[in-house]
Amino acid sequence: MANEFPQTLTIAGTDSGGGAGVMADLKTMQERNVFATAVIVAVTAQNTLGVQDFMALPQKLIDEQFASLAADLKIRACKTGMLADAEHVHGVVENLKKYNFGPLTVDPVMIAKGGAALLADDAVVTVRDELVPLADVLTPNLPEAERLTGTTITDSRGMERAAVALQDLGAKNVIIKGGHEATPEQASDFVLLADGRSFWLTAPRVDTVRTHGTGDTLSSCITAELAKGKDFESAIRIGKDYVTAAIANPIAVGNGHGPLNHWAYNQGGAE
Repeated sequence: MANEFPQTLTIAGTDSGGGAGVMADLKTMQERNVFATAVIVAVTAQNTLGVQDFMALPQKLIDEQFASLAADLKIRACKTGMLADAEHVHGVVENLKKYNFGPLTVDPVMIAKGGAALLADDAVVTVRDELVPLADVLTPNLPEAERLTGTTITDSRGMERAAVALQDLGAKNVIIKGGHEATPEQASDFVLLADGRSFWLTAPRVDTVRTHGTGDTLSSCITAELAKGKDFESAIRIGKDYVTAAIANPIAVGNGHGPLNHWAYNQGGAE
C-alpha cells in the first residue's frame, strides 16, 4: 500500500564535504531502514577543515519544499538542523505548525566542528522562543545548552539543571550531549524524559578527530527510530549506540575533523 513505508524528513543545510548536515542525516536514516527526504534551508561550502561559505535559500523555495512533501508523502518523524538565521528559523517554525510531519527532533546547530558559526546570534532567541517549544526531542551539546539557558555548565549537576530549564522552555524530552566535557575516559549524555524520568548514557571516549557530524547523526538516528514506532527512550538509546559505533570504527576521510562511519552500527547486526 502506498506510503506505508516509514518516511522521515530532515530540515537543515547541506555539507558539501558529506560529513554533516543533510548529507549525514540522509546517510544515517538510510542505514536505519527508513526512506529519508529533505527540506534544504541553506547550502554550505564545507569540508573536514571547516566551513568556507554558506548561503540560505529564499524562504519561498523553502515553503515550496514543505508543501511539495506534504502533498505526496507521509512523513512519520522529522528533525531540524542548521537553520541559518532568525528569519529562516521563524519560516521553518511556521511550516512545522502548518504540516503534521510527526514527532520533531530539534538539533539546535550553532557552531561547526571547525568553529564556524552556523547560526546568527539573533537567531538563538528565535530558536529558544519559537522552535524549542515544538520539540518532542531536543539534542543540544554543552555550548548550545548554555546559550539556550543562559547558564554555565561545569559539571553533571549543571547538565541536569539545564535539562530541566530546557523542559521549562517547552521541549518534551531532552538529551544534553556531554561530548564537550573535559572527562578523558568517557562521554556521558544526560537524558530527561517528558514523564520526569532521567538517566545517563555513557560510552568510552575515543581519542579521534573523526567526529564531524556527530550531532546530526544522533538526531537523525533518533528521528528514524521514532518513524518506525519506537518510544522516545528506546529511540534515544539506539541513537547513542549508533553514534558510539560510528565513532569507534573510524574511516580515514579528509585532513581535518573527519566524518563518522555511518555504516559501522549495522555491520554489527543491530536492527
